[in-house]
Amino acid sequence: MNKVLVLHGPNLNLLGTRQPEIYGDETLADIDNGLREQAVLAGWEVTCRQSNHEGELIDWIHAARLDATAAIIINPAAYTHTSVAILDALNAFEGRVIEVHLSNVHKREAFRHHSYVSLRADGVIAGLGSQGYQAALSALIASEKPNA
Repeated sequence: MNKVLVLHGPNLNLLGTRQPEIYGDETLADIDNGLREQAVLAGWEVTCRQSNHEGELIDWIHAARLDATAAIIINPAAYTHTSVAILDALNAFEGRVIEVHLSNVHKREAFRHHSYVSLRADGVIAGLGSQGYQAALSALIASEKPNA
């Protein structure tokens, strides 16, 4: 069974109540439950984790190197623009990496236009709201299917 780790960065635990005009009204639990349902239908396993602490996110990336995780879907949130440490951890991970952002970061403040994580990501999805996570998982699942 293919395993995917979904990492949510700082402040994403406030989804549904924090700036819904930008991030929508779905909660993090809503997003995670939808991903688990999507994964089960495809015969995949998804583990979802959220932290407001950079080191904890890095520890989870390191653990994914050792537990047969095939891919990481990551929304590093504010760490997108600041964390070389998360980039370094992702560079040590051999599986696929897809970076997801709920909002279109390119329509926001200029400092949000740069992503350290994008230097490692195999794909980037921004501006689709929670559907961005679903699109990321769909892309991973599709990439594992044999060619017809």
